[in-house]
Amino acid sequence: MKEQLYTIPLNDAFAADDECPFCFIEQKLEQDLLDFTLGSGSSYMESDIRDLTDREGFCRYHFLKMFQYGNTLGNAWILKTHFQKINSEFSSEVKKFKPAKLSFVDRLKRSREVNNTMTAWTYEKQRSCYICRQYEDTYARYLDTFFYMYKKDADFVKKLEKSKGFCLIHFGDLCQSAVEKLNQKQCDEFFATVFPLMEANLKRIEEDVSWMVEKFDYRNADADWKNSKDAPQRAMQKLKGGYPAAPVYQQKK
Repeated sequence: MKEQLYTIPLNDAFAADDECPFCFIEQKLEQDLLDFTLGSGSSYMESDIRDLTDREGFCRYHFLKMFQYGNTLGNAWILKTHFQKINSEFSSEVKKFKPAKLSFVDRLKRSREVNNTMTAWTYEKQRSCYICRQYEDTYARYLDTFFYMYKKDADFVKKLEKSKGFCLIHFGDLCQSAVEKLNQKQCDEFFATVFPLMEANLKRIEEDVSWMVEKFDYRNADADWKNSKDAPQRAMQKLKGGYPAAPVYQQKK
């Protein structure tokens, strides 16, 4: 299949020979979103973007990434008007707040169900994140593209078969999407390909980590490290996604 603009990132991700092509895409997307939000383009000065960041805010993880990115003035501008929005909403929540009246039995149960409007509002603020939402929308399109290429591009299927598989997080998403986007025959073929692929590569990671442990035995001091030197971070990625050993991503000067 002739390469299209929308297929390039997936082909690049598989060419990187990473533990998970979607981790590769996720990192690139997140860096692009940090550049857009805080980079030299100064999108944070645009009223339409600030309307979105004021309303959606950012999760704890992305606030950390934004702080590490290094644009102090940009962060301050975003926080200034976001706090104005938060303070206005908080005042409104205070005015309408009524604590729930729990029965004695409910108090004994110590239920974790939300029982007041203020808690519901704070939980909503915790879940809302401008960068997360932008990423999730784009990620969904890449899942669509993955299965489009799987159905239409024999070379792409070969790349999949020769890959190192996926992290468990992204693999779960692929399994869910496969059932939704493939017919029964295609679905059976897909799982017949990816299940053995994942088993082999999970076993490979297990062996790499095990050999690292053995290397710390004095009897193996002179033995080859094989592929174990970076085994812990690759094992962590395979289980939960991401890049535990990745350097902090900072603003380009």
